[in-house]
Amino acid sequence: MLKLPPNYSEPLPAAFYPASAPLPFSRADFGPDFQWGASAAAYQTEGAWQHQGKGPSIWDDFTRRKGAIRRNEHGRVAADFYNRYETDLDLASGMGLTDFRFSAAWARVLPEGTGAVNRRGLDYYDRLVDACLERDLRPLLTLYHWDLPSALQARGGWATRDIVNWFADYAQIMARRLGDRVPQWAVLNEPMVFVGAGHLLGVHAPGRRHLGAFLAAAHHATLAQAEGGRALRAMLPDSARIGTTFSCSHLTPHRPGNRSDEAATRRADALLNRFFVEPTLGLGYPVAELPALRWLLERYQKPGDEQRMQFDFDFWGIQNYTREVVKFSPWLPLQWAALVSAKQRGVPYTDMGWEVYPESVYQMLKQFAAYPNAPTLMITESGSAFPDVAMDGRVADAARRAYLQAAIGQVLRARREGVDVSGYFAWSLTDNFEWAEGYGPRFGLVHVDYETQERIVKDSGRWYQAFLGGQAVESNVDFVVRSSRNLGR
Repeated sequence: MLKLPPNYSEPLPAAFYPASAPLPFSRADFGPDFQWGASAAAYQTEGAWQHQGKGPSIWDDFTRRKGAIRRNEHGRVAADFYNRYETDLDLASGMGLTDFRFSAAWARVLPEGTGAVNRRGLDYYDRLVDACLERDLRPLLTLYHWDLPSALQARGGWATRDIVNWFADYAQIMARRLGDRVPQWAVLNEPMVFVGAGHLLGVHAPGRRHLGAFLAAAHHATLAQAEGGRALRAMLPDSARIGTTFSCSHLTPHRPGNRSDEAATRRADALLNRFFVEPTLGLGYPVAELPALRWLLERYQKPGDEQRMQFDFDFWGIQNYTREVVKFSPWLPLQWAALVSAKQRGVPYTDMGWEVYPESVYQMLKQFAAYPNAPTLMITESGSAFPDVAMDGRVADAARRAYLQAAIGQVLRARREGVDVSGYFAWSLTDNFEWAEGYGPRFGLVHVDYETQERIVKDSGRWYQAFLGGQAVESNVDFVVRSSRNLGR
């Protein structure tokens, strides 16, 4: 089955409305304290890349490389959130969101990564936090969403052990200034992505392709994850909640029952889903499934590190978009596994090439909740990128509406089975710069015309507003059929 064209006018595939999702349901089924939000990230939305003392980041550098980003695009203006945050927060509040998750640009606060603080940068985040609170939006601040100051990369970046202390100092600066008003904090955003894509695959900043750099960066990010948590806890009031976020995908073998594919799936799971969470619990790295990690332990882990990697987080942010199907590959060392793409398998996929599989949200909630002493879980990113057509002031994005609805249904399914999941944050509030993919894929509940910066709340955003206002989800199938008939009109 091919990916969906912009004006898809037939009932959408069954993948959008899995039979296992509970129907009907409404916001009331989640209880009065459940958090409903949307997420954003500094480099993807802010722009203002050299404004008021901000220093350059590794993404400013990486986007200058010819061919690194599709169409050689960059985030120098992005969605202009730096200048338009009040308008965007008005849209978030108008949807009925209770929470807004955003990240701070480290180089906006510390242009050199350490040393002198850029007061104008801190003042901006002061204003942003206050603007959230004025609209009854509870802020969730992510300290690091991939945009390392260039000055620190020049000193070794994540591959040098010094970054653990640099990051802890940055965390304390942010907590000292904003801790009286920000009630919830996330330390890192998806460490496996910025470490793996940036240091092993070379497709994200800083663009390195070196196994040693990957293992060093991975270990230092694991340490920084815990040290950042401790730095926050030392500065914040007891009521503050401290978490971190993990990328994850439900993994299944390409040939169920095939011993090679089954073993490859276990190795891929250890690398993609377990690597950064288990050290926080005192379980260490998953060396049994990934023997190559012994090199990491021998070369980079020092006495006492196993204790330093532990931290008692108040919540884990689960960030899931799809599942992956895994087969054995002799050509990929470390995990000896390859992913079989959705296109190869002939299943529906998004503009990112990811399989449309909302049930992965449920599967990953169950997997993380199974850890002894697991904290509260939140879905801090969940969404889909499909082609959008803005016509007569409307974006009729039936596919995204259906995905959002199905994913929320999967959260309720896990919650009804006893999983302690306390929030759902859609990715993303607005369309934005999607890293190596540039401005092509659109995830937003709000459409952005990048030439004029005009905003249009999409049908998915309007549905989210109706749902948060009490509208029940009666039938995924009927909903998708009704929505798809209106596409493109």
